[in-house]
Amino acid sequence: MRLTSTVLGTPEPRALAEFYSKLLGWPIRTDEPEWVTLRPDDGSAGLSFQLETGHVPPVWPPADGAQQMQLHLDIEVDDLQEATAAATAAGAAGAVVAEFQPQDDVRVCFDPAGHPFCLWTRTG
Repeated sequence: MRLTSTVLGTPEPRALAEFYSKLLGWPIRTDEPEWVTLRPDDGSAGLSFQLETGHVPPVWPPADGAQQMQLHLDIEVDDLQEATAAATAAGAAGAVVAEFQPQDDVRVCFDPAGHPFCLWTRTG
C-alpha cells in the first residue's frame, strides 16, 4: 500500500489548488471542474481538491457546537516569518493567520477554503 494524496473538500477546487501550488511549488497534474491534484516532481504523495458545495470550514481554536478540525497540514519551513508572508500572498486569496497561536515556532493559518494548516520550524 502507498498513500498517494490527502484530499481536501472545497467549494472551489481549482482556486484552492492554485493556492497550494504557489505555496508548495508543486505543479497541477489533474485539472477537472470537480477534482484537481497537485504532485511534487519526485512523485511522492500530493494533495487533491474535491468539489464540496456544502463545505463548512472548521474553527480554531475548537469551540463547542462548531465544526471541529478533523485534520490539518503541517508544513516545515526554514524561516517562519518569510513562510508566513508567502502563505498570506499565495493564490488569488492568500492564507489568513489565526488569531490564536499555540507556540512561538508555529503559525496556524487558514487556507482560502478555511482548512487549517501549520507552518513550523525546528528549534534547537
